[in-house]
Amino acid sequence: MASLGATPGRTPQGPRPGATSAGLPVSTPVLAPGEVEDEEEELAEIHLCVLWNSGYLGIAYYDTSDSTIHFMPDAPDHETLKLLQRVLDEVSPRSVVTSAKQDETMTRFLGKLAFQEHAEPKRPEIVFLPSVDFGLEISKQRLLSGNYSFIPDSMTATEKILFLSSIIPFDCLLTVRALGGLLKFLGRRRIGVELEDYNVSVPILGFKKFVLTHLVSIDQDTYSVLQIFKSESHPSVYKVATGLKEGLSLFGILNRCRCKWGEKLLRLWFTRPTQDLGELNSRLDVIQFFLLPQNLDMAQMLHRLLGHIKNVPLILKRMKLSHTKVSDWQVLYKTVYSALGLRDACRSLPQSIQLFRDIAQEFSDDLHHIASLIGKVVDFEGSLAENRFTVLPNIDPEIDEKKRKLMGLPSFLTEVALKELETLDDRIPSCSVIYIPLIGFLLSIPRLPFMVEASDFEIEGLDFMFLSEEKLHYRSARTKELDALLGDLHCEIRDQETLLMYQLQCQVLTRAAVLTRVLDLASRLDVLLAFASAARDYGYSRPHYSSRLLGVRIQNGRHPLMELCARTFVPNSAECGGDSGRVKVITGPNSSGKSIYLKQVGLITFMALVGSFVPAEEAEIGAVDAIFTRIHSCESISLGLSTFMIDLNQVKRVAKAVNNATEQSLVLIDEFGKGTNTVDGLALLAAVLRHWLSLGPMCPQIFVATNFLSLVQLQLLPQGPLIKYLTMETCEDGNDLVFFYQICEGVANASHASHTAAQAGLPDKLIARGKEVSDLIRSGKPIKPIKDLLKETQMENCQTLVGKFLKLDLEDPNLDLDIFMSQEVLPAATSIL
Repeated sequence: MASLGATPGRTPQGPRPGATSAGLPVSTPVLAPGEVEDEEEELAEIHLCVLWNSGYLGIAYYDTSDSTIHFMPDAPDHETLKLLQRVLDEVSPRSVVTSAKQDETMTRFLGKLAFQEHAEPKRPEIVFLPSVDFGLEISKQRLLSGNYSFIPDSMTATEKILFLSSIIPFDCLLTVRALGGLLKFLGRRRIGVELEDYNVSVPILGFKKFVLTHLVSIDQDTYSVLQIFKSESHPSVYKVATGLKEGLSLFGILNRCRCKWGEKLLRLWFTRPTQDLGELNSRLDVIQFFLLPQNLDMAQMLHRLLGHIKNVPLILKRMKLSHTKVSDWQVLYKTVYSALGLRDACRSLPQSIQLFRDIAQEFSDDLHHIASLIGKVVDFEGSLAENRFTVLPNIDPEIDEKKRKLMGLPSFLTEVALKELETLDDRIPSCSVIYIPLIGFLLSIPRLPFMVEASDFEIEGLDFMFLSEEKLHYRSARTKELDALLGDLHCEIRDQETLLMYQLQCQVLTRAAVLTRVLDLASRLDVLLAFASAARDYGYSRPHYSSRLLGVRIQNGRHPLMELCARTFVPNSAECGGDSGRVKVITGPNSSGKSIYLKQVGLITFMALVGSFVPAEEAEIGAVDAIFTRIHSCESISLGLSTFMIDLNQVKRVAKAVNNATEQSLVLIDEFGKGTNTVDGLALLAAVLRHWLSLGPMCPQIFVATNFLSLVQLQLLPQGPLIKYLTMETCEDGNDLVFFYQICEGVANASHASHTAAQAGLPDKLIARGKEVSDLIRSGKPIKPIKDLLKETQMENCQTLVGKFLKLDLEDPNLDLDIFMSQEVLPAATSIL
């Protein structure tokens, strides 16, 4: 409300003038003092639609984080639906939509999916739609009749069909039906627009192809035991629930991304390692370029620009729903302006690198057009002050004229108030003329002492409106004339500026494709800059790839996490490939470094398969299609400690590797048989290894660490070129055992359990007794109790008590065990213990 009057001390409030700008601004807008740039985040959900028919899958899903539909062209799948399970593991859908008319195979699969236990993060909702909703023709009509903001309004119906046909594979019939069913589900559930009018449709900002090619299979156990991801609880003093944060993990040390979409892409690369050598080498080329000393400044400058790349899909979604905020325009302007900076910088970089060439070419002049429009139209300072969209001067003459009138109202209304005061009763000392949006101009008079009842408010020639804050408000002939002459300026200005905002939104939405491409390429650059930063700090080197090598060759490799926690770290080499030495059996004392060695082989291989430099002097990665692990998962690298527990799922994990590993798979096994009977565990381990060895050239590349020395001593494994024995080098210095943490060929001659027990702090007497019993077992001699620990009377009492137990008739109905325990056993126990 603006209060404008004739009395002293009244300061009218009007709109703040905005600065004009011409051409593309040369700097990003400055935040107002105390303003915090807040990027709102929404919890992303995936809604997946799937059809299976005649051995083929049709899959499509909607991602609420970017309002994009992803589809996978018709793909063959076995009756076990392994491909579908792989897709579900990767995208983690909130709901799975399918036809109510399904065969028994799909019905069983979905039934297991709906009732699976310990599902993370949450078991999906299974939604069945009538089969008619998946009809081919009706699905095509839904696709072609959709309202998509990325399609220009100027396109004819025929041009729209041709445009969509260039994106959507209409020859993949299952995929088209899945897309049609997904659109039906989205329209019925109104995903993201539940509270909007029914004329507002679910925003769809694009269609993207989802392909599962050249991917390396890695199960969740591998991600956990290798500490590729590690979530830790993060207590908060202001949140009701305790959140999670990334602990010491490979993702944690490599995640140096500056924008959230870069971090999202990094996580996606981690969950989808690839065998595509062209893709991997293109990533490594960018990392190697930024590792050159002369390119350090350029990398830092690009990193700063990437910090301004914000959540563009969320802004575009709000524009589609006409929910754009003032901060959205500022964030979008910074994003587009930073993208132009990235483009200009990449044009000066070598165009032989694909990523630089893509950014230089695909960051088109549409970005310049968007930045120019926003910079010339949006009054950021005025918008922040009024908390609504306002435009700069010289954009619309009509708006400028109305704002000029609004700004000139104080002095004009002062003159009107003086004229009104001349016609009022002499008892009224002052008055003011005020303007209230949506109400209009009013004459405001202070309430006088004699104005007690409502009838006292009546003044001849004035229409009483209301009483507020001891002031009476009236309509006079002059205020009515002002309403007719000037109208509701505030509302008219707001309406016209809203219309301009809508026109500006349409201009931006028609160029949404380039903004989406900006996000894709910028996030890719962000991840590779993060890899380069980590490689520079930790001394990583570039891996090489060979399609002929079935395995890995690592020279002086290091564990990327352990080396950050240990004062010194001993590098180790590893080699597996070809037909010789496919099975590596590693023995050695506890705490000698067997588990760390296995993990570093797995981590280095994994890093190479996501396109990162690796902690090794040299690494050559072959055609690895999967990584399986059964590694003791209770080791805490961050504390340098090792605890032990029974792993109830260890046989399941090895069974998964046995059933799915190929000759191109890397299998890491540690502590197999731990926690079970020694003979059973040894037998299972020998049986698994013999099974793989019997495959000959089809045997996977296997590293197995074990403390079962009998595996070698009893010759449970066949001899041949496929098997190779390694050990962790140690040296006995008197009673001490020195660890060199170096891998070498050979077999350990003892487990040196006594040394491990001494390190754990057990008393010397217990350790000496342990050695004595071990020697007796090894020599086949009977184990006799220590005389000093058992006196003759104790032995006699024990024998007496045993005799009483043997005389018990458990089938006697009159036997009371409670009385027997209290009267016979407990008194005897005091003399024995």
